[in-house]
Amino acid sequence: MNRTELADFLRRGRARLAPSDVGLAPGARRRTPGLRREEVAQLAGMSVDYYTRLEQCRGPRPSRQMLAALARALRLTDVERDHLFHLAGEEPPRHGTASRHVTPGLLLILDRLDDTPAQVVTDCGEVLAQNAMARALTLDVMSRPRRERNLLRRYFLDREARDLFPREDREEHARVHVANLRAVTAARPDDPEPAALVAELRSGSEEFARLWEEHEVSLRHRATKRFLHPVVGLLELDCEVLLSHEHHQLLVIHTARPGTEAHARLGLLRVVGLQDMSPQTA
Repeated sequence: MNRTELADFLRRGRARLAPSDVGLAPGARRRTPGLRREEVAQLAGMSVDYYTRLEQCRGPRPSRQMLAALARALRLTDVERDHLFHLAGEEPPRHGTASRHVTPGLLLILDRLDDTPAQVVTDCGEVLAQNAMARALTLDVMSRPRRERNLLRRYFLDREARDLFPREDREEHARVHVANLRAVTAARPDDPEPAALVAELRSGSEEFARLWEEHEVSLRHRATKRFLHPVVGLLELDCEVLLSHEHHQLLVIHTARPGTEAHARLGLLRVVGLQDMSPQTA
């Protein structure tokens, strides 16, 4: 690990970004250009002290997960991301598998969608980035351990995850999840990740195992989905899925048609934001 070069690379990456580049308000006038250390730490999901020590050549060797988070926070290109990994003494992620590095362009789009829920997901269902509206709609998935960020794992192995959807819609959601995963598994036969996820879900969920045996295959790019939010109620939203084929990533956007009740409730959700959304008991 080259601590000196790593610290310099992080400082320069931070200095070239403006708050608006990462979806943050500019705030008070800044004495120096770029993001503050606490802003990078917030974007990467790490403590300010940990990030500060990295910039001061005093930090421990970052994990691969932490390096990926820093690459996203600093909006690094693929080449810059690989350089960051090399400076930390790690091999960059393999090509040909689903990348967990979200490109700066995709993150820029995500940041600009401030009035509608949007998130970046791998084709195997792992959430890589969310905007504030997505966190308000489906909770802050990125704050959870990585295992719990996978939408399919949560849907089939954590029954509480289904409370987000009306009961009559849940069977269809299950079928869509399984059909999508079968298509991904067939398209990437040499990638162990989708196969391992299938094995885990077949072992842990009788429902998944039953649906898997039906051999349905599909890749859905557009749909209407209903969400049961504990504060604003039922939202019927149009779901659009945009593909990034090179990285096996999806940009999932949920919108409401103007003039509908869902549109009004989505506006209320924007106001409610990330306040405590759990139902209050007497």
